[in-house]
Amino acid sequence: MSSVGIKGYAYCLNHAPELGLHYGSTPFTEREAKGDSDFLKALPKYIQTYEKAMQYAPNQAYIGGISYEEFEAAQTPWIKNYLSDANRYGRYGEIMPEDEFLGLLAICDVFDLIWLEKDFAGNVKARLLKDPVMTESIVARLKGAHDLPEIEAEIRDKKGRALYSDGKVVGCVRNGHEIDDCLFAYVLLENLACKAGGVLALLHLMKNSNVKPEEIDFVIECSEEGAGDMNQRAGGNFAKAVAEIAGCVNASGCDVRGFCAGPVNAIIAGASQVAAGARKNCVILAGGAVPKLFMNSRDHVKKELPALEDCLGNFALLLVPDDGTEKNPVIRLDALGKHSVGAGSAPQAITSALIHDPLSAQGLTFSDVDKFAAELQIPEITLPAGAGDVPHANIKMTAALAVMKKAIEKSGMDDFIKKHGVIGFAHTQGHIPSGVPFIGIACDHIRAGTMKRVMIIGKGSLFLARLTNLADGGSFLIEPSKGGASTGAVSKEDVKSLILEALSEIAGRLN
Repeated sequence: MSSVGIKGYAYCLNHAPELGLHYGSTPFTEREAKGDSDFLKALPKYIQTYEKAMQYAPNQAYIGGISYEEFEAAQTPWIKNYLSDANRYGRYGEIMPEDEFLGLLAICDVFDLIWLEKDFAGNVKARLLKDPVMTESIVARLKGAHDLPEIEAEIRDKKGRALYSDGKVVGCVRNGHEIDDCLFAYVLLENLACKAGGVLALLHLMKNSNVKPEEIDFVIECSEEGAGDMNQRAGGNFAKAVAEIAGCVNASGCDVRGFCAGPVNAIIAGASQVAAGARKNCVILAGGAVPKLFMNSRDHVKKELPALEDCLGNFALLLVPDDGTEKNPVIRLDALGKHSVGAGSAPQAITSALIHDPLSAQGLTFSDVDKFAAELQIPEITLPAGAGDVPHANIKMTAALAVMKKAIEKSGMDDFIKKHGVIGFAHTQGHIPSGVPFIGIACDHIRAGTMKRVMIIGKGSLFLARLTNLADGGSFLIEPSKGGASTGAVSKEDVKSLILEALSEIAGRLN
């Protein structure tokens, strides 16, 4: 069995309501089309403070501030039962306030694109130094503070985009080109925010894994952003740009894209490199997407609910060779699900391709998997927008397929859903909810012996690019190591299997 170890993981949120108010796709397009509409006037009244975002149960579950079991037991609706003892930092990462995130944007800027007002920059710099993952050398990159009139002139005369804190202009993103819309300030803001989120997640990953920056040798970034210019609109490379800021001097990297299926495909790609011996310490990470902030806020405002899409999500995972011990849970590379071109787009066909087929190929059935983690969007965000409870819909479809395949009785569907489903706790950042938020929880449980097998499922909407009507998806299993170290060399079991296959083929030919 070919497998790769998961040594560490990090999950962080960047609270960014003012970025969302001005540059989230729904408010931004509304402002461009209609000016100061009734919706835009009402939206600020429904925005959560940082304290409320920190006390929101799904956010704490995401960063590991509470265990998954505590999250399951948390009183609902969560928007009326905020946690009283929530903290900024959790087991996996943190919820960073927006002013500090603007400082991190400036740290990640290497082309003098982010200008911050002098006093604001000084205050933020002092606060960032208190963050346990920020080093003095990283914070020292926050340079080039400017006077407010200079910033206002850049916005007014050169099409810069304003950055806000407490409703006031505290900086701007400068335009990168006069006519290349790939380098306009709005797009550069998206890309730099994605990069900054990836940096934060990587810093927490190295802290959580007790790994030094120079020990990382490859990074794969798998968000939904595309950085480039008019000649190569998504040439990248977010991965190497993130590694540079984090001090990973021995790392190279590349980007993998696939909409919401991107993270699972990136994890499989990274794990395959580690298993082949091409890489040793391979990081898979992603930053968040500014356009997804307040994406469904029109429906939230209409129903007088909090506009919950106020955080950029990010994550990072560290993949290493399977050392054959119980220390690191493993990804099985012999039990991968894929949504092939010919599989069809019906929900039943997708579920069969991603769940039933890889399990069946290994002699496993649905009940052999403790949890199925697919699209883990927070239902309090999606339900008011008419999208339903997405995680519940996924496990319900899985249970229905299990009945169809005679793996469970129809009368047992409700018990199966409750036992094997996952409650959504991830922000609607597209690629972020697709299975990956549960990896850390799964690994913790596998190490503790309270779970033996978890399936991570990613599904992507490829038709959004107007290139194909196809959807996409992939899946993999996480299990305890079986003791067969994977170092890139062929194992004795693999050799034995190859010999037996060859002898069987020879015998067949002789007959």
